[in-house]
This record gives sequence, structure tokens and C-alpha cells, in this order.
Amino acid sequence: MEDPESFLDTVHGHVGCINCHGGTNSPDMETAHEGMVRDPSDDNCETCHPNIGPYQHDTLHYNLAGYDTDLYARAGQENAELIEHIEEMQCESCHTTCGQCHVSRPETNDGGFLEGHMFVRTPPMRYTCTGCHGSRIQNEYSGRNEGYPSDVHYRNRMGCSSCHTGDEMHFTPDGVAHRYDGEQTPSCESCHEEDGVGVGIEMHDQHWGDMSCQVCHSVAYTNCVGCHVYETDDGRPYFSVDDHFMDFRIGRNPRRSPERPYAYVTVRHVPIAPDSFAFYGLDTLPYYSALETWHYATPHNIQRVAPQAESCDSCHGNEDIFLTEDVVAPEEREANADVIVEEIPSLDLLPEEYRQAEEPAEAGEAEGAAEGSED
Repeated sequence: MEDPESFLDTVHGHVGCINCHGGTNSPDMETAHEGMVRDPSDDNCETCHPNIGPYQHDTLHYNLAGYDTDLYARAGQENAELIEHIEEMQCESCHTTCGQCHVSRPETNDGGFLEGHMFVRTPPMRYTCTGCHGSRIQNEYSGRNEGYPSDVHYRNRMGCSSCHTGDEMHFTPDGVAHRYDGEQTPSCESCHEEDGVGVGIEMHDQHWGDMSCQVCHSVAYTNCVGCHVYETDDGRPYFSVDDHFMDFRIGRNPRRSPERPYAYVTVRHVPIAPDSFAFYGLDTLPYYSALETWHYATPHNIQRVAPQAESCDSCHGNEDIFLTEDVVAPEEREANADVIVEEIPSLDLLPEEYRQAEEPAEAGEAEGAAEGSED
């Protein structure tokens, strides 16, 4: 339980309740609470935090611009009014104000104070970050997917804010409309610059910059199929997901840019279906194939040595890890034309010295097999 006197001794305690929450300075409880604002951080933080507060409405956590980018591309501007209503009912409850990280848990995680009225400078990962990013990131990062290890960073006791800094959370430079637009923040190279080309790591010498780090250092992660949204009779939103499965797939990079030059990236199936919004009368998304359903992904389950990086032929020639056409549902192949790997990299693509290293072992195995047959 919070000690009220402790809060009054803090900086925010000196500000006074009504300066943020509104209401009236009155000894009568009902009068005092007239006009009170439950979550005042939507507008008030910038008064004392001019270097942070004014920008919260421009962050992807607040404006959910990534949803706009995807939904309008699939539904078209002719359905803009309906999509706005669907977003208002189904999506916007997830947006996060300053207070929903630094004072309380997000509403989508049942709300409730973190430490009473105390303001927490670094939000606790368990109640804030993974309260919203739980079913995928939390399970991947902490090893909750049965049979798959936790992320190496988690095992080294690193929280979300170890990589995702306050600057990244509080600002969105140039108003990007998607989390994979613009500069990578954070990027693996931010901490692992010394692991680049020319430091004696052969695979890095061969592949640095050609593929995202996750291609070699990730393991299987959750993929979802179709999502469908509904409302109860009294107007409360809910949704259902058709299915989910664990898989690891390498695809072509559909968002190749100077900041993300990779030819290959890990891709994850996202929960969308042509009839996702049928409840609202949009029986099919007219531009369903405008965006890929296997999205560029950055799984949070990094391993120092993942199975596909154990040897050259763990990846080259391995049909089980590439997003080939036969893996993609027929009705989604048009949408994923820029992601599907038409021809998986074979061992023939390896530099001569690597192929020569493989040949003696293969020859030895063949010789042993021949001797066995003679017995």
C-alpha cells in the first residue's frame, strides 16, 4: 500500500492534485471531484516536460499509425469512415499515454497503479511493456514457448529499456507511419558493432549487411492466421484468432531501404483475413493483396548460435526454413510475391573454400556407406 506522505514529498506531490487532475479544491468529496480527469497525462505532461510531452501524440505507441498504414492499404479510402469506426472500437483502446507507462499499467492490461501515485521513471517490463506485447514478444523473450529457449539478452537480465531507450519511446522522428520505416532504433549494431566484418567471424564476413541479424540468430516464433473482430450487444469489442503456430521462415525483404539493406529477413504471418471485418459489413477487404501477409519481423528470441547457423548447409539448401511458394496459402501468394523465395540459396553459392571444406567429409561418408554395403 502506498504511503500518502511519501508521494507528497515527491516532485509530483508538490504540484498538487487539481493542477493535473482538475476538480475543485473543496473539503466536500463530491464537489472536489467535479470535472476530475482520471488520466490527465494525455495533455498535461508537456507543461513540465516540454522536451518530451508535446511529442507523445506523434509516437506510434500513441497514434497507432502503423494500423492506419496497413488497414487503409487493404480496405481502401472508400471504406475510410468504416475503418475509422472499427479502429475506434477495436484498436484505439491500446494506445498508451505517459501515465499508462509511468504511473499505472496500460488499460489493456487491466490498469491499476504500479506503485500507488508514485511516478516510476523506468516502467517495469512485466506490467507495462509485456502487458501489451505479451502473446508474441513476452513469450519469445522469456522462453515461455514450450521447447524454445529464452532470448540470450533475457538470460543476461536485460529488460526492454536496455535496448528500447526513452528517446525511442518518446519520439517518432519525421512522423514515420510504420515501425520499419526510417532508421533502425534500436539496431543490433548499436551494441555489436565490434562483431562486424573483418573480426574473424566467417559467417559475418560473408553475410553482414545481406541479411538481418535475426536470420542467423533467431529460432521459431509465433505466427497467427486470421483475426476477426466483433462487438457484444452492449457495444464491447472482442476478437478471435483462427489459429496460431510456431515456425521460423526466411523471406525476401519487402521493405528494403538504405536503413534496412538486407536481401533476406525473418518473416512472420500476421493475423489478417479477407473477412476480418465481416461483422461490420466489410465482407471482404477489396485490396487484401496490397500488402504481404508474411511480414518483415524482428523476433525477440535471439540465440548466440541458432540451428540454421550451426554450419553452412544448416541454411544453404535447407527447404524447411525458407518461405517458398508451397508454404504460402494459394489465396495469399499474390500478396506475398515480393517476399516468397523463388529459389533457395544452395551450397553451390558458397565460396570455393567453403565448398572444398565440405567435400572431404561427404566423400568420407560415402566411402563408409560403400564399405557397409559390402558387409
